[in-house]
Amino acid sequence: MRNKIKVIAFDADDTLWVNLPHFLETEREFCTLLQDYLPAAEVGRLLFQTEMKNLPLYGYGVKGFVLCMIETICSVSAGAARLELVAKAIELGKELLQKPIELLEGVEETLERLKGKYRLIVATKGDLLDQEQKIQRSALQTYFHHIEIMSDKKTADYRKLLQHLDCRPENFLMLGNSLKSDILPVLELGGFAAHIPYHTTWEHEQHSEEITHPHFIELTRIDEIINYLD
Repeated sequence: MRNKIKVIAFDADDTLWVNLPHFLETEREFCTLLQDYLPAAEVGRLLFQTEMKNLPLYGYGVKGFVLCMIETICSVSAGAARLELVAKAIELGKELLQKPIELLEGVEETLERLKGKYRLIVATKGDLLDQEQKIQRSALQTYFHHIEIMSDKKTADYRKLLQHLDCRPENFLMLGNSLKSDILPVLELGGFAAHIPYHTTWEHEQHSEEITHPHFIELTRIDEIINYLD
């Protein structure tokens, strides 16, 4: 791989910085809001079902999550919930959008080691404005040749990205925490992919099958990729 890679792409959320724990904290607060209607676990289950139903409409990100919280309020209360609950859900969403950026260990050191040797890019999915603002607040943008905020991360989406970058799959390396979104589609195209597990994974992104592929790398932390490139 050392002599092949020209472009290295990084997922953002839970690869460069903390993300999912903030969502889970917000979800717990939301479920507590509706405890007069249903137990927290049941509210959480209904919220996830609503998110999955609406993904084709809203895509990924905080704003769609807020709309799903509001829809869940209407559902569990049969439309009788106080407007204060809707206002609180909106406020939870605003707080989520303004969470401080907490870089994961080894991120900046890794980018510093790789800058100038490879074309470094961000390849992440989510709400355009939210992701742009997080990248700006992270102060990492100077490391990247290109930032791609994708509506989804399936094989066709990566194929389009590679065409835009004028990069062959065998010259492309993707690093990320999601086997489903960051690893499998890239391997399918013939690229290289390095998985960096995060301590928690969104239910929608979970993948339990073992991956055996010559281009697959399993890491424990981001800076270990240097061992495969230097």
